Amino acid sequence: MINDIKNEAETRMKKSVEALGHAFNKIRTGRAHPGILEGIVVTYYGSDMPLQQVANINVEDARTLSITPWDKGMVQAIEKAIMTSDLGLNPSTAGTVIRIPMPALTEETRKNFIKHAKSEAETARVSVRNIRRDANSQLKDLLKDKAISEDDERRAQDDVQKITDKYIAEIDKAFAAKERDLMEI
Repeated sequence: MINDIKNEAETRMKKSVEALGHAFNKIRTGRAHPGILEGIVVTYYGSDMPLQQVANINVEDARTLSITPWDKGMVQAIEKAIMTSDLGLNPSTAGTVIRIPMPALTEETRKNFIKHAKSEAETARVSVRNIRRDANSQLKDLLKDKAISEDDERRAQDDVQKITDKYIAEIDKAFAAKERDLMEI
């Protein structure tokens, strides 16, 4: 029972850290990487599809991404989807290849991206703390039902706190790495 609660809490905390990683991938640095375009959805024959499912995304050089659609008729739709996304990217088309130059980051945009990363990290921390609260309330319910002793509950709460501290430290480490990444020129 207690181990199930702890395992479930750890699994959910791990998912929160993974979600933070995906959110950080969408915050662009000065370098080109395909993860930047991860959230872009293209309308393809009346249905919305992720960009990765309708085109090949490659890194041409440190500052340029190239997109090669599998269907040549998709070029305008992909270009429109990139322009309407909130990434601030301006694609240029050469035949069937769409090139996306990564604009250099100004000091102001870097600071805005860091603020965004900080808020994403804080959201992940809150999520982990909520998971801890849920686990602790499940332990209290077990104690109320006299399924476990007070000592068992105390030990289990300490274990849940250790798991929480571990994942909060992972979030802090990921944020520090993203902040370093953003401040590199």
